[in-house]
Amino acid sequence: KPLFCDLYGNPSSMHTFGGQIGRKIGRAREQTATLLGCEPSEIVFTGCGTESDNAAINGTLAAVPNKRKVITSRVEHPAVLTVCRELENRGYTVVEIGVDGQGRIDLDELEREIDDDTALVTIMYANNETGTIFPVEKIAEMVHSKGSVFHTDAVQIVGKIPLNLKDSAINLLSLSGHKLHAPKGVGILYIRKGTRLSPYM
Repeated sequence: KPLFCDLYGNPSSMHTFGGQIGRKIGRAREQTATLLGCEPSEIVFTGCGTESDNAAINGTLAAVPNKRKVITSRVEHPAVLTVCRELENRGYTVVEIGVDGQGRIDLDELEREIDDDTALVTIMYANNETGTIFPVEKIAEMVHSKGSVFHTDAVQIVGKIPLNLKDSAINLLSLSGHKLHAPKGVGILYIRKGTRLSPYM
């Protein structure tokens, strides 16, 4: 509440009033990095989880313009599925991997689909409707071994399942602050050091 009512300065400004906000954002970045098991420099704040997903997907494609294929699942949140389907209108090949009756993804189908033209694989960590948890670490290693980038929408699991991204093959991870009692309008994108991502803003 104080940050909305009293401490509303611009954190990027040079004056003292704004500088104190910048320090608070720095502290929030450190706390988030501790939660995710990564470095503070790997945390980027966004306006929401949807923006984080879009930044990850579009930023990856802009960074590797010679690759024109994206793989996702048929049961992704609209924040991912809508942008992936829109990519087809821009000439990308988008493959949606199916799931079985318990909502589990077909890993064999996924592995077959990853080829030299695959820029990105984006699979959610846990489904927001069924609660199914995907084997994201295994998928990330599979994608990494084939030379593609892996993104996961982890909005549903952060704070519920321990994460240690330092020891993970995940390149990009999105979360939404309001799931953790942060104010609405706060999202986070984890960008693993060394991951190529072009800013779209």
